Amino acid sequence: MRASGESYGVIGALQAFPLRLATRRVQALGGRLHRNITRGTTAVVLGRTLLARKSQDYIEQAAGKARENNVPLLSENGFLRLLRSLPPVPTANITRQSMLDQSRLDGDVLDLLALFDAFEHHAEPFSFRDVILAKKYAGLVASGASWSAIARSVHQIGPVGSLTALTLQADGPARIVAKDAHSLAELDGQRLLPLPEIAEDAEDYFGLAETAEAAELFAEAATLYEHCSAIDPTDAVAAFNFGNCLRKLGHFNEAATAYITAIKRDPDFVEAWFNHGGVLRDMGRVAAAREHLAKAVALDPDYADAVYNLAALEYDAHDLAAARQWWLRYLELDSDSDWARRARAGVGLANRTLNKAG
Repeated sequence: MRASGESYGVIGALQAFPLRLATRRVQALGGRLHRNITRGTTAVVLGRTLLARKSQDYIEQAAGKARENNVPLLSENGFLRLLRSLPPVPTANITRQSMLDQSRLDGDVLDLLALFDAFEHHAEPFSFRDVILAKKYAGLVASGASWSAIARSVHQIGPVGSLTALTLQADGPARIVAKDAHSLAELDGQRLLPLPEIAEDAEDYFGLAETAEAAELFAEAATLYEHCSAIDPTDAVAAFNFGNCLRKLGHFNEAATAYITAIKRDPDFVEAWFNHGGVLRDMGRVAAAREHLAKAVALDPDYADAVYNLAALEYDAHDLAAARQWWLRYLELDSDSDWARRARAGVGLANRTLNKAG
């Protein structure tokens, strides 16, 4: 996978450097970077700060959601190698299945550990040293350690390959220690990436905003998203979510401005064009709404919601011929849902009305 032409969604903050810096690096290589998964996302990066800030269940659900959307997952190190911020991994030839057979690790556990760079290689093919690590991790899991505790602990000691020389022991489900002839010790040493620790306040605000939005506390969420957007002037998703909350509150003009900001920051942000079109329709600005919905369809021809809304817009404007064309296109994308039944009824109505007029 190359950065050029790709659209990366980042879940959680990167440990290596702030999201805005990563955004500039990706753009310089001809790609796009944004938070979370949007339409058009071609790969998802799981930032390693998730290990410290989110629960294991949250992380597993985030990874599962990406897989449900058939979006490839990248570890932070894998992403950094794409950006040429880390050297490429040494040549290896061990498959994922061979890793599983030799280590007896559960497949999901192996995949999650790889996603959080607990091996030298972030994906197959793996190395012999990775097999040694997998066997050590399998022993820790058998002793009661969680995969997230392992992933958190291994990065305390520097390059994970150095763990092959240590005897690891689970000290309960949440802590891993190293054992020698004399004592037990915390895994503590230099960071995996020799880069300065930079706090990214926007990430904390964004997480709080998502929680408030999920609880339908739209005013509180809007305030948090607005602050997040101000901290990072490259963050299109924060501006987009700010617009969504404002729209829920009935502040259509302010929502439109937020969507414009999101589109300026990321001109290929399909959902921003779509939602901006929706709020313009709410405001009675039909021509502008049509332009924005059409842009969403131009960026993503299979965006069924945008196609249906264009049909509804033309129906409201009493242009049944145009509405029929959009309904027919919608039925090519969706033939079974309640919306498909409405589209089919709309086509029937348009046919009867136009035939009668003819």
